[in-house]
Amino acid sequence: MRVDQVIPALTSRDAIGVHTLNAQRALRAAGFASDVFFGTSSPDVASAGRPIASLGRRGRDRFLLYQASIGSPVFDVLAAREEPKLSNYHNITPAELLAPWEPAVAYHAALGRAQLARLAPDCGLAIADSKFNEAELLDLGYGDTAVVPLLIDMTHAGAEPDPAVFSRLMEAKSRGGVDFVYVGRIAPHKAPHDLVKALAVYRQLYDPRARLHLVGSPVGDRYEAALLGFVRELGLESAVEVTGSVSPATLEAYWRAADVYVSASEHEGFCVPVVEAMGHGVPVVAFGAGAVPETVAGAGLVLASKDPLHFAAALARVASDADLRSRLAEIGRRRAEALSLSRSTERFVELVRRAVGV
Repeated sequence: MRVDQVIPALTSRDAIGVHTLNAQRALRAAGFASDVFFGTSSPDVASAGRPIASLGRRGRDRFLLYQASIGSPVFDVLAAREEPKLSNYHNITPAELLAPWEPAVAYHAALGRAQLARLAPDCGLAIADSKFNEAELLDLGYGDTAVVPLLIDMTHAGAEPDPAVFSRLMEAKSRGGVDFVYVGRIAPHKAPHDLVKALAVYRQLYDPRARLHLVGSPVGDRYEAALLGFVRELGLESAVEVTGSVSPATLEAYWRAADVYVSASEHEGFCVPVVEAMGHGVPVVAFGAGAVPETVAGAGLVLASKDPLHFAAALARVASDADLRSRLAEIGRRRAEALSLSRSTERFVELVRRAVGV
């Protein structure tokens, strides 16, 4: 029995790419033959999969599992196949949140949602990584659905921190000031500009030495430039760092130096960095958009408003109260453990076995 995966793009520094490779390992360990077929891939993981053009003839006793996250020509290849299909839905950002800044990205998001709807009648099992995402599948007419968190180790099990980066961050910390960190794509719907607003208020009212680290790569070409211009207009160049894509060791340095993880995102289907922060014992303060309340599950501060004054006050509450930070760190670690890779893998394999009838 084969369960092959089809994914638009396989990349190593992307949560869905990591999930897909862990799903492949789990399927093989469970006795399935399983390959990954991609449209594009990053060089470091290209050998872990095969180009979609090599999908070949229809295989006997073969299922195709589609990793749905963005519009892609890969979907048309999948849709034309006769094999029974499964899907794994990771959420697709509504195009209207992207269009004003990144119209090309918005086009692919809209295409992805249209393709997701097209797949519904032919999909035997659709796995979502949150109840929020499952609700979208049900609205589109998917019949057999289930929820399994991403197959990613989101606990504190990363690389050793880059010594030079960690030393720089700790040297700045020694001069005073709290370190807020955001990890994720630099994209309009993730709203790091709202985090910059909150930092400006925080520095005026609570701590003029506070810093904000925005760790992640940009989506598209326009938004990041506008964000950097906004930082300059507010005179916060020395207080706001936009890192771009970083290595696992560099990311680990930022996690270990962080005092509070912050998110002002306007749409989240799961939000892996929130769980990674909790796994590292970093308290979470996040705007409660999309699946964020579900993912946090009471293990952090979820805000109903991201008004800069309201957000800054919440940050000050956490940053100034050592007992509160300690409690949030402890319940956050427990929440991360509840979303462990081993538990999610067991559930994932169980559902696939049921769907393929073995």
